[in-house]
Amino acid sequence: MTKAEVMQRLRNTGIIPVVRAESAAQAIRAVDAVKAGGVDIVEVTMTVPDAVRLIEQLVNRYGDEAVIGAGTVLDPETARDCIRAGAQFIVSPALNEATIECCRSLDIAVLPGALTPTEVVRAWKAGADAVKVFPAGAVGGASYLKSLKAPLPQIELVPTGGVSLKTAADFIKAGAMALGVGADLIDLAALREGRDELVTERARQFLEIVREARAAIKNS
Repeated sequence: MTKAEVMQRLRNTGIIPVVRAESAAQAIRAVDAVKAGGVDIVEVTMTVPDAVRLIEQLVNRYGDEAVIGAGTVLDPETARDCIRAGAQFIVSPALNEATIECCRSLDIAVLPGALTPTEVVRAWKAGADAVKVFPAGAVGGASYLKSLKAPLPQIELVPTGGVSLKTAADFIKAGAMALGVGADLIDLAALREGRDELVTERARQFLEIVREARAAIKNS
């Protein structure tokens, strides 16, 4: 899958589940659950035990049925390890230009983290394919994203942190390309209790919210 195809999948789905599981086995269940709900994207964070090997397992398990990315990638060395394992996009909570350059050289989509307008523009000029706005919920949520998009309409933004079933529609209407969703979707308590179907149902709900919000924008 080309970088352009990966980015289009991210746009089309509109939801990027951020998997911060307590074990590789729990992470696989989380991915199975969101995929059963129709979400074909997943971001495996480096905080998951043996995350790089897990990415390889997920790539082999799903092939082109799911786009597997790596999250919480803080440096180019980790990015290379994840890409060798099969990661198709790289996400970071912060801006590291060496990581962006690494991904560009390997033709892999990269979504560095930024918060201020200066950081967002710096990430974009360094070659980011989209910019993760983090922590979006802590600095005003959707209204902050809307304020960023007004002078920077050419930069695709992915708010993460504070995205929930209640806030998702507002983030889409504010101009988000896609939404990074963590605990509100990947509910570790539900997984511990064996209620994987709760994660599946939330995945369906998030997809429906994105569809409805996008339709509302078109009809406005």
